[in-house]
Amino acid sequence: MTAPPLTLRNLTSIPLELRVIERFEAPGRLQKDPEHKTSGLFRNVTNFAGFGGSNSTAPSSSALAEGAQSFAREEVSVHVEPFRSAHTDLKTSERNSDEILRLLINFDGEDHRIDVPGQTNGSTVFSPLSAQPRFNFTGIYHSSDSHLAVYSSSDLHCWMRNFRDRTPLSALSIPGTHNSPTHHKALPSVRCQAVSPRAQLLNGIRFFDVRVQPEGDATNPALILVHGAFPISLTGPKYLRRLLDDVYVFLAENPSETVIISLKREGTGSASDQDLARILHDFYVAGADENKWHVDPSVPSLGQTRGKVVLLRRFCVPDEYHGFHDGRGWGLDAESWADNTAFDRHGNICIQDFYEVLETENIEKKLGFAREHCKQAGAQVAPLPGVNTDAANPVPGGPFYINFLSASNFWKKGCWPEKIAEKLNPGMVRWLCCDHCREENAEGDAGTGIVVMDWVGADGGRSTAF
Repeated sequence: MTAPPLTLRNLTSIPLELRVIERFEAPGRLQKDPEHKTSGLFRNVTNFAGFGGSNSTAPSSSALAEGAQSFAREEVSVHVEPFRSAHTDLKTSERNSDEILRLLINFDGEDHRIDVPGQTNGSTVFSPLSAQPRFNFTGIYHSSDSHLAVYSSSDLHCWMRNFRDRTPLSALSIPGTHNSPTHHKALPSVRCQAVSPRAQLLNGIRFFDVRVQPEGDATNPALILVHGAFPISLTGPKYLRRLLDDVYVFLAENPSETVIISLKREGTGSASDQDLARILHDFYVAGADENKWHVDPSVPSLGQTRGKVVLLRRFCVPDEYHGFHDGRGWGLDAESWADNTAFDRHGNICIQDFYEVLETENIEKKLGFAREHCKQAGAQVAPLPGVNTDAANPVPGGPFYINFLSASNFWKKGCWPEKIAEKLNPGMVRWLCCDHCREENAEGDAGTGIVVMDWVGADGGRSTAF
């Protein structure tokens, strides 16, 4: 079947212009042809898997040799404004369906190059053609759609600095991880992540999902990291204190950022939610670390939370805590969202957390719920003081849309977290790149809300906020 013409989607804030297309035979085809010779393939290629893809840091696609010769070259001029798409009449193949396209794209006077399709259906870093580039870009190409989505991959460790202080935190598209600290050696049904929380933070993650078990009563400050009834490591208990220390160091190094931490009590201990609340309040939030936390229950602005941990609590609190903050409570209240839900709204939280994927066939059902939740998030219009609301009397920020891509079935190997992520993450990537809030039917700000994933960073990868 003939592939459709090339579509470019510009998910950056910078206008782009496609200027040159070069066409190459696929390397495998060339190697079988004695009339064609190529130099050695690129080596030292690093694969990435944020949102389930992979990323090549070589100067261009690792499928092409450095001295590869194109069989066709065409100068074009295709302009794409920020957050817009261009449906071209440019064919993606002329001789064979497995051709490689080398695209030269100009961003504000700076040329960058990408080869598509890349080594996999994942993401590929553009090669800047200037000695000191101002920008870094990544492309995700889907061959079946002939669709290239382009986004900025600059400064993922401090991407929030590009947003104004007045921006409601709930207005941002925030990548997150499910059971964030579960990168240790563990039961395959327990482990949900490939890399450490610090690596996640450096690569753009700003929402942590954390489950803890008090080690004793409310007088004992120790909180063990768990996933359900199980510890997150087979090599001994891991504790919340160490995780928070890593977060504090990251925020001190990157004061423009904030990290939302969702905390829930799990495990086999006898402690209550109220015990957890008292431990967290007395031993973690109060005292020397008080200025490192934001525990106001209202939806904050980014400026109010820079350099801080924002508490989203999935546990009940003692009655007296409801009197904090002039009777508004303590922490963003997420204690009562429905279990295993396709959609639920509880106060300032809108949640999709359907996780009982009992058979692999239900992964598509889960994907449908995740897409629908993204649609609802994208239809929201954030109130921005001085822009679309009164600067002196701003409208409160809208709810957080939290969208879990995680699911599992303890008793079925094909439904363990890693196996589900292998199918669900790429499916969501394709939909976000090609279909989410396309201009012709977009109604709101086209955000995604908070998207919470398993196995971010597999094979050394990174995540990107869309």
